[in-house]
Amino acid sequence: MSRILVAYFSASGVTARAAREVADAVHADLYEIRPAEPYSAADLDWTDRKSRSTREMKDPACRPAMAAPVKDLEQYDTVFVGFPIWWYVEPRIVDTFLESCDFSGKVLIPFATSGGSGIGGAEKSLREHCPRADWKRGRLVNSGAAAWARSALGL
Repeated sequence: MSRILVAYFSASGVTARAAREVADAVHADLYEIRPAEPYSAADLDWTDRKSRSTREMKDPACRPAMAAPVKDLEQYDTVFVGFPIWWYVEPRIVDTFLESCDFSGKVLIPFATSGGSGIGGAEKSLREHCPRADWKRGRLVNSGAAAWARSALGL
């Protein structure tokens, strides 16, 4: 049986809950993509044009530093990648994660949480940032994460 990792970024805890549900459902290890500088409530105020999250998302080249790299990635065959949708795509810290690892030959399956945006823009962006991975179709998992994760693996 292949080893599975659920890597996720969560700013408010919503995606973290979904990630734990996915990991429990498919017996996977968890890795939190944490920024070196944690986000404050003011940083996450998307209505403020000067907030950190707004500045990051307006700069496609922005790559926030991660607090710690994932360890022993080579042991995993499949990686679920979870995140909230920000400005119709994944947060830039997820791009930092994807570009800092070698995902050649690994299956990557995205999942996201969102208050209203779909995952389509993020799926396109993820493939551009990490073209060597074998990307599978993702899904918004505001609910039903466990059942979806099992079906994504054919279980």
